[in-house]
Amino acid sequence: MANVAVVGSQWGDEGKGKIVDWLSSRADVVVRFQGGHNAGHTLVINGVVYKLSLLPSGVVRPGKLSVIGNGVVVDPWALLKEIAAIQEKGVEITPDTLLVAENCALILPLHSAVDKAREEARGVNKIGTTGRGIGPAYEDKVARRAIRVCDLADEAVLEHKVEQLLFHHNALLRGLGAEELAKDEVLAQLREVAPKLLPYSAVVWKRLDEARRQGKRILFEGAQGAMLDVDHGTYPFVTSSNTVAGNAAAGSGMGPGAVGHVLGITKAYTTRVGSGPFPTELHDEIGDKIGQRGHEFGTVTGRKRRCGWFDAVMVRQAIKTGGITGIALTKLDVLDGFDELKVCTGYKLNGEVIQHLPAGQTAQAQVEPIYETFEGWSESTQGARSWAQLPAAAIKYVRRIEELIEAPVTLLSTSPERDDTILMRDPFED
Repeated sequence: MANVAVVGSQWGDEGKGKIVDWLSSRADVVVRFQGGHNAGHTLVINGVVYKLSLLPSGVVRPGKLSVIGNGVVVDPWALLKEIAAIQEKGVEITPDTLLVAENCALILPLHSAVDKAREEARGVNKIGTTGRGIGPAYEDKVARRAIRVCDLADEAVLEHKVEQLLFHHNALLRGLGAEELAKDEVLAQLREVAPKLLPYSAVVWKRLDEARRQGKRILFEGAQGAMLDVDHGTYPFVTSSNTVAGNAAAGSGMGPGAVGHVLGITKAYTTRVGSGPFPTELHDEIGDKIGQRGHEFGTVTGRKRRCGWFDAVMVRQAIKTGGITGIALTKLDVLDGFDELKVCTGYKLNGEVIQHLPAGQTAQAQVEPIYETFEGWSESTQGARSWAQLPAAAIKYVRRIEELIEAPVTLLSTSPERDDTILMRDPFED
């Protein structure tokens, strides 16, 4: 039995929540391996809506082990609030069902303060951060000054690390004209939250190795999307971690051989939140219609998503850089009723045709999409559970996407409901 990694192949918001939930019902362990609480997954199960940002999607399934891996930056207060909210819906979450890697770096209130102060100071050059402190927390991790989960149990180390943290961040806040932070205040916050978070702390890499040896199915759950990857995305308009499946191994403490099948969640059109290049963005009533029909507002932030046509060049690039085995195509039903549809098959840059999204910031902003036009369909695809229920024009659209991105459609999703899924190939059986 193969393990499965689920990642986004666009700019996030591809509908990973439903697919991860569908897969987690058959997995034994579900692992989040990167990102923070800026990511959001919405699950709809028996009419009940669950909005998750830090918790792995497996928490809503009885008998599953949910794991927050070392590659995640954890805001303890956000995590505990999310646990309480899910428990209020009748879901049991205990240290037996949820593990947090002891070597996870923490997001502190000071990180949010720094995030917001810097973004405000940028003026018109804003990156589009959510202001939740994820970026500054990753910076501290790389700079070797992060406070980690295990530090909460070591008072001497904790006090020393807080001093070092404030030495750096207060200088920055001072320079930005923002209020500085007091050591005693930060320590009090950490001492208060420590006994609530530490029961979930575990040697995650060891527990995952044991699960693997026992033949258990492991599902690695990514956040955001490939074009927000700090190396391979539309830099600097990206997140602060590697979102590609290669990070599933490093972000959970397992070797690359453990990752298995890589499923790229891919929306049947394209959206992104925040600033940055978007070659196929639509600034007309068609873009507005796609956004309204697709309910394109961020799960966590509520921000309106920018909408555009499907970009096959971008998705193909995500497939190559992310080792994606097959895609799960979501929200096909949003395209019902359009007279015609378009798919980007290449870019024009400085008079030349190119077949990749360049790394340079200026070039990314200047590429112009080359479109192939498709006949739309008037019939509804919503709720379809077999190819026979799809209009011929919709099947033609999906098949052409497969050709352009050079990867098969493994799953096809036709509504937010878990069972409204057409399965062509079982990722766990690869």
